[in-house]
Amino acid sequence: MSRRRSVSTEERRLWRIAMRDAEPMPGRTVEDPDPPAAPAGEPEPVATTASPPPTLPPRGGVPKGGRPSQPPLKVGNLDNIDRRTADRFARGEMEIDGRIDLHGMSQDQAHGALSGFVRRAWHEGRRCVLVITGKGTYTGGVGVLRQSVPRWLADASLRPMVLAVRPAQPRHGGEGALYVLVKRRRDHHR
Repeated sequence: MSRRRSVSTEERRLWRIAMRDAEPMPGRTVEDPDPPAAPAGEPEPVATTASPPPTLPPRGGVPKGGRPSQPPLKVGNLDNIDRRTADRFARGEMEIDGRIDLHGMSQDQAHGALSGFVRRAWHEGRRCVLVITGKGTYTGGVGVLRQSVPRWLADASLRPMVLAVRPAQPRHGGEGALYVLVKRRRDHHR
């Protein structure tokens, strides 16, 4: 039988930061923000009833593999949005409904913060958000967050909420920032 990994105090702190603006779903309660510490020598319990991330209904059916089809998310690919929206998005003319600055965070901090930010943006119906990654190192190398953020946005947990990603215009941070076009939330009851 495998042992469950305990959640560290730092992971709990990061989770609270990422979810600080989230409202619980109807019928759910919020965990105590600072649960009592486990007695010395015992691992902290891990929540096993966490609600799953929001998912969008599949378009166009389900392929043979049983999973909804979604095109891969590639920075700059605007094929899956209408021309007018794509042009406005590419030129940086869409209103920025939210922004997050990941510059200076560790990878773990940035990943948690980005995930919570995109989920909140989708839940709140925000359309275009700005993610600031920073340009890279002072020695001219490409920054770790600048490379990681597009991959994180393409992960299965966030991909259903993201329509397109594009480098920002210079006035919004240029190569050190990304525009993220968030899918519209479609409520399941019609």
